[in-house]
Amino acid sequence: MKRIIKEPLVHFLLLGAAIFAAYSMVNRNGEPAPGRIVISQGQLASMMEGYTRTWQRPPTGEEWQGLIRDRVREEVYYREALALGLDKDDTVIRRRLRQKMEFISDDAAAQASPTDAELNAYLQSHPEKFRVGPQFTFRQLYLNPEVHGANLARDAAQLLVKLNQTGGDADWATTGDPFMLDNRFTAAPAGEVTKQFGDKFTARLGGLQPGHWQGPVESGFGEHLVFISERTEGHLPALAEVRDAVSREWDDGRRLEANEKFYQDLLKHYTVTIEQPAEEAVKKIAALK
Repeated sequence: MKRIIKEPLVHFLLLGAAIFAAYSMVNRNGEPAPGRIVISQGQLASMMEGYTRTWQRPPTGEEWQGLIRDRVREEVYYREALALGLDKDDTVIRRRLRQKMEFISDDAAAQASPTDAELNAYLQSHPEKFRVGPQFTFRQLYLNPEVHGANLARDAAQLLVKLNQTGGDADWATTGDPFMLDNRFTAAPAGEVTKQFGDKFTARLGGLQPGHWQGPVESGFGEHLVFISERTEGHLPALAEVRDAVSREWDDGRRLEANEKFYQDLLKHYTVTIEQPAEEAVKKIAALK
């Protein structure tokens, strides 16, 4: 017996048995063995919920068995694809996994809610995102250069005098030439005025005083006489006016900041080497520029 116990083969068999027993215990309490597929109660519940939400009814018995068979098929293909290394160097999979890692960071950042003080500080430090531009309430009459020709300046001056003498209230809209755009604009943002009439027109409106007819004012279409009723200068609104917009921007900024910190923390665990491209590759890249 003592001689048998001293045999190396016996030691090997005992060690193998111990390893097998330990492996069995680990798999009993942890993940299933590689060749075993378990569709858990949680997965079944998720499948049932997804089907019911999509089709607005629970599956029939036959449909339910089909869902289970498809889930097993998916797991089989998934495991075999991993075994064959099909997930390696796949751009779609790499991007999806990156996206899931960013979702983890997003969830952590989304847990915080900003205070009014934080929102107001963000508003003051990023005024360009929330500033309200000038707005104009005005009327305009169009003078077509092709109709008036060399008499454009004279006709504009005469019409301007007439409009200011009468106050421009009686049939003023019919005294100009036909025009595709509106004659009246109420609280129109400067950007919208620029889209319709051009930069020169908007810049000129910014220098005119409200309360009487003025012009001519040049646009991309020709000349205009304008009556500014009200002009609101650009300003930075109070937090109460733009709270939702500031909150969205604050959340987005915090999410980006959290993502970057999360990435930098992960990057510390790696040594990055960027290999220089071969000379021929450098020439090809240069040719594309």
